[in-house]
Amino acid sequence: MGRKNSNLLYSVFIIAFGGGLLFYYFYNPNSDSFLIRCPFKTFTHLDCPGCGSQRALHSLLHGEFRQAFSYNPLFIAAIPYVFTGVLFEWFGLKYSFPKIRKILFGRWAIYLIAFLVIFFFIFRNI
Repeated sequence: MGRKNSNLLYSVFIIAFGGGLLFYYFYNPNSDSFLIRCPFKTFTHLDCPGCGSQRALHSLLHGEFRQAFSYNPLFIAAIPYVFTGVLFEWFGLKYSFPKIRKILFGRWAIYLIAFLVIFFFIFRNI
């Protein structure tokens, strides 16, 4: 992919991401019924690992950190991890710090994250 296409892709991503943040800033998932409800919870009445993420994002954007954490602590904990992954990919840090990247995003990290998500899913439904 050429440099021009790459810049266009990044620009589109930034605009879409910013638009999503603006959307969740102005629309509250607690009171706006047109927002998507979790299909897993609808059918099973159990909370999936992502349940509460929309409400947590809305609260986070309004500076309500405790409320956001109460909606979905896994989502809040994942934000810095995902941001770190974006830094490694977009800014070439994967070449500068390959050992750190392997620790954070290697096979064992994936196993650990999968275990944490499954544990969180079970624990929040007990």
